[in-house]
Order: sequence, then C-alpha cells, then structure tokens
Amino acid sequence: MNKLKILNDPIYGFITIPNSLIFDLIQHKYFQRLRRITQMGMSYLVYPGAHHTRFHHAIGCVHLMQKAVNVLRFKGVTISEDEEEGLYVAILLHDIGHGPFSHAMEHSIVNGISHEGISLLFMQELNEEFNSNLTLAIQIFKGEYPRKFMCQLVSGQLDMDRSDYLKRDSFYTGVAEGNINSERLITMLNVVNDELVVEEKGIYSVEKFLIARRFMYWQVYLHKTGLVAEQLLIRVLKRAKELTKKGIRLPSSQALTFFLENDILHEDFNSSTLQIFAQLDDFDVISAMKEWQCHNDFVLSKLCNMIINRNLLKIKIKNKPIKLPSLTKEIEMFTQTNQVSEAEAEYFVFTGEVSNQAYEPKNKKINILFKSGKIQNIDMVSDQLNLKPLSKTVTKYYICYPKE
Repeated sequence: MNKLKILNDPIYGFITIPNSLIFDLIQHKYFQRLRRITQMGMSYLVYPGAHHTRFHHAIGCVHLMQKAVNVLRFKGVTISEDEEEGLYVAILLHDIGHGPFSHAMEHSIVNGISHEGISLLFMQELNEEFNSNLTLAIQIFKGEYPRKFMCQLVSGQLDMDRSDYLKRDSFYTGVAEGNINSERLITMLNVVNDELVVEEKGIYSVEKFLIARRFMYWQVYLHKTGLVAEQLLIRVLKRAKELTKKGIRLPSSQALTFFLENDILHEDFNSSTLQIFAQLDDFDVISAMKEWQCHNDFVLSKLCNMIINRNLLKIKIKNKPIKLPSLTKEIEMFTQTNQVSEAEAEYFVFTGEVSNQAYEPKNKKINILFKSGKIQNIDMVSDQLNLKPLSKTVTKYYICYPKE
C-alpha cells in the first residue's frame, strides 16, 4: 500500500506524509478523532468560518516541521533519521489529548489533568502498539531530549505549533492581523550549542510574529463573545455532572455519561479510561445539549438554550477587578426574576479574569544570531519595537450576567 500520500491544505498547498509511521499514526482511530474536535472551541459563534479542526492543525504542524528539518540540515545541523522521525511524531501528536471543544473539558468534567497530560498518555499507549517506535518522540515532547533545540521546535517561543495555529486561525477567522510569514521565520532558524536561534535577518519576522500573537489573543482567542460561550459550556457540563451525582440520569452518549458519573483525576486515567476518553468529541456534547435544552432543570435547559441558539449572556470587560456589590446586585436581580436559589443564579452571573502575554522572556527566550557570531536576546536588539509591553502580562476582568 502506498503510504506516502499527498494532502491538499488550503494554507500550504500540497502536504506530503513523510513516512509510513506518520501515515499509520494519522490513520489510527485516536488521531482520526481530531477531525471531530474544533481547533478554536466556541469561536465559530463569533467568526463563522472558524470550523477547522485539531486534525487540520496537526497535519500543518508536521508540514512546517519538515521545512524546519530541511532548513537546519542545509545549514549543517546534524539531525539523524530517528531524530527526524521523532520530531514529526512529537508535533503530530502534541494535541491528541484535547477533549471536546478543545479547552472546556479541562475545566469541567475532567480534573487535575491538562490536555498535554492526556496527550502524553495517548502517546505512551500508542508507543506500546507501535513497538516502542515513539520513545524518542515522547522524550522530545516531554522536553527531556538532550538536544534542546528539538524540544524547542515542538514547544518553545517559535515552535511549529504556534507557527501553524496563528496562520491557520487567522485564515479561518478572516482576522488578517494574525497572518504571519511562518515559512520565512523557519528559513531564518539556526542552531548554536544545541539551542534554537534566529538569524539577524529574521528580526522583523520575529517582531511581526509577536505582534500577531498579541492581536490574535485579544481579537480572537480572548474575544468577549467567545469567552462567554466557553464559560457557558463549562457551566453546562458542571451542571450536568451535579445533576447526575444527585441520581438524575441525563440522555447522553456512553462516553459522556461515564465522565458525568465519575470524578476522573490524573491518577484515574488508566488504559480503559483513555479508551472511553477517545470516544469523546464535539458531537457528544452538542447532541447532549440539544436534548438537555428540553430538560425540566431550569439551569441546565436555560444554559443549553443559550449556546444552541446563540442567545448568550452580556459581558463587560474592565481593567480593574469587578467590585463585589456589582456582582451581588446582579445575582439578587436574577434570583428574584427567575425564582431560583443563589447557587443556581451563580451559573448565570459570575466574574473572572483573562490574561495575555505575547512574549515570555523568563521561560523561553528568543535569541538572535548576528553575523559576527554574537547571540543576543530579541528584546535587547529590537530597534523598531519596544518589546517590554509585549513581555508584560496584561490582565483584564469580566462580569457576565443575563441581558435585560
């Protein structure tokens, strides 16, 4: 069977599958599930085109990793065939642990484990199935491989993950400010002392990348309507879990029912739990909400109605924390109007905060390589841009409450 297939991608054109292991992993049911996981969660309620999936994104990342390997080899960086395959596998599977609507699951019906943690569990499970051929990829994914630049290509300031999702999300949302030139950035990469650096000519591309990331966060990922929708989805799942624990059986798929009935923590994620998690995708949650909007529980039915019919809560965003009297006033109004308890009202009236930091120099620096061989951090050499504001964490506070 010919496994060196070509895929047609709307962003990069034709993408080639580099080897049979990557093909077999793409064909695996765990990976095919990513076709049913939206890349941007509830953002399609704001940007109608944002229906692309984690499957799209992972394939795009492999394509960019192929480019990065070719560029670095051309510049004399030694990358063995095993290391090359390890890089492809690590970036292909980096998001395989995402639950329905990408992030909502982590804050509602699965506790104490992130999607990265679940991705690692999937990779370990696949490693047994594929005769330990994923061992090196797992080392890279965990950041434990001694050649640091390889770990940086999978998870770093200029990794292939960010390089793809900024460009892809910008394309599907139509937000032009996020459209980075990922191919030029990759062309400017080099390695010194086993660490990733960007050649001097690439300074402006790095600046554009950081500004694009900041724009995309405020304009897209933390857009107030998308924020409200995700918070409502988290509360739908929490309420469903609460009712299930009281013995009220809700119509839902077997996989979703399992996670509603059981408190699943990191230590509970054994092989059988993982098999059930692998059955979960966006369709389980949407079909459940369509049923639940007719349920006689006021909270569950109203929350589901809000999401299904896009009749969301009102949101106000402030630069300072929301004062308690404002919150109390809205809760009191809701309890009186709808004859519900304060605990039930808190599903519809709540506060929270969001933060954005485009550049994290403390954890992962972007180093610039000059022709003289000198290496300096980007924020020391950027002449067009003061990067200090981009490395500062900006926090905003919000309050959500029903429309009049």
